[in-house]
Amino acid sequence: MSAGRVTRRRLLGTAIAGGAASAVPVATARAATAAPVAAAATKQADFVVIGAGLAGLTAARNLVKAGRSVVVLEARDRVGGRTLNHDLGFGKVTEVGGQFVGPTQNRIIALADELGVKQFPGYNPGQAVYIANGLALRYDGDIPPDPLGLADLTQTIARLDDMSTRVPVDAPWEAAESVAWDAQTIDTWLRANTVNAQRTVELFDLFLNSGIGGHAADTSLLFMLAQIAGFGDERNPGTIERAIGGKGGAQDSRFVGGSQIVSQRAAQALGGRVVLSAPVRRIEQTATGVTVISDACTVKAGRAIVAIPPPLAVGIDWQPLLPPRHDALRRRMPLGTLAKVFAVYDEPFWRKDGLSGMALKIGGTVKEMFDNSPPDGSPGVLMGFLGGPSWRTWFARSDADRRAAVLADFAQAFGPKALLPTAYFEQDWTAEPWTRGGPVSAMGTGTISDFGALLCQPFGRVHWAGTETATYWNGYMDGAVRSGERAAQEVLGA
Repeated sequence: MSAGRVTRRRLLGTAIAGGAASAVPVATARAATAAPVAAAATKQADFVVIGAGLAGLTAARNLVKAGRSVVVLEARDRVGGRTLNHDLGFGKVTEVGGQFVGPTQNRIIALADELGVKQFPGYNPGQAVYIANGLALRYDGDIPPDPLGLADLTQTIARLDDMSTRVPVDAPWEAAESVAWDAQTIDTWLRANTVNAQRTVELFDLFLNSGIGGHAADTSLLFMLAQIAGFGDERNPGTIERAIGGKGGAQDSRFVGGSQIVSQRAAQALGGRVVLSAPVRRIEQTATGVTVISDACTVKAGRAIVAIPPPLAVGIDWQPLLPPRHDALRRRMPLGTLAKVFAVYDEPFWRKDGLSGMALKIGGTVKEMFDNSPPDGSPGVLMGFLGGPSWRTWFARSDADRRAAVLADFAQAFGPKALLPTAYFEQDWTAEPWTRGGPVSAMGTGTISDFGALLCQPFGRVHWAGTETATYWNGYMDGAVRSGERAAQEVLGA
């Protein structure tokens, strides 16, 4: 790669399916005006990594393998970023953050294998349920059988897949139609290119609900096409079908022990190099090195890797200041609004009814539902996504109203037994102080064409990681791992 060309491998991040809440580490300042805190100790290292999610931990592992010293600073009191396990009791967990993996997500699978983390099927035998206009229909496969929108949806997926092949995977801003595509939202394009436009938009919003924590009106068409191009790997072109698929798709598998276990084992191997409860307040750099000041310690190093969501990076006190275009880009990358909701039952009763536990609902409180039970199926766990407009509506309501609405949607899909869980809980990612949204930062119109090439362009001795900067599977755990690998290579090369 020439020094003057920043590739898409150093760019974007989003997702279209239930695994979309990918593992990006989070560690930054509480506010842009926060005064730096005098740290109790000073550490010396070749490199300092900010963020102990999959991206930061992967970068640190690779630097240690190269024989270099590293310190990882994490704002939270845990590792894993946007992967997080919830304890169900009796040694069992379910995932309240990113969780799914599938074919072509080679880097996260390789990392899990290296750490001894096994997989189990993320899908279950049985039919899915599609709810629209008050009717619940059972169906097989990944595409809902909507009588109004199915024809439009099928041809639209084919067209978008084809258009994505004209987007350079490493540089979407270089596509011949990049300016025109970046000037319109997904919603605008769908309404101009489909017969039953309203229903087609509603169907796409089912997937964008969890994919970006938003809907089709939020996001640039070019951004969408760039992500589709990345739903594959170096040998397999990306497709929407792979992103939304269960068996053989992005929701193919889950990790035994929950997805957070990958970060936990990676951090355990790094030992004392990982410092928790260490929000970074200030980054100073000179021609010869960087000084990173956190609540726990100050680290002096040759270079830094910032592995946090782009919009959180602007809250750090930068000396010298973050260049205006770098700052402007990250302010144009808000995280989506997303929560996951869960109901626990003695057993996954829906399986006896021939249902997989997967459901989609037009106009529902919960637009997407999944069976999130442990590997042995005990207890039974139903999980749903409240993203975008659904989050904006229901997290302004009372906890009791929201719980009742969620369980009503579960019951419409799986029967009245769903109204009587033994436990109910939620994970609102907008309420996490070191995340403030989810699953990823998406780009609105005009952002890629004006600023996209800057996202991973180093700022002096500061380099960037995180799933938003990945080429393939941006927004997923795989994208986070890929970004950490790339950032480690970058600083070692520098």
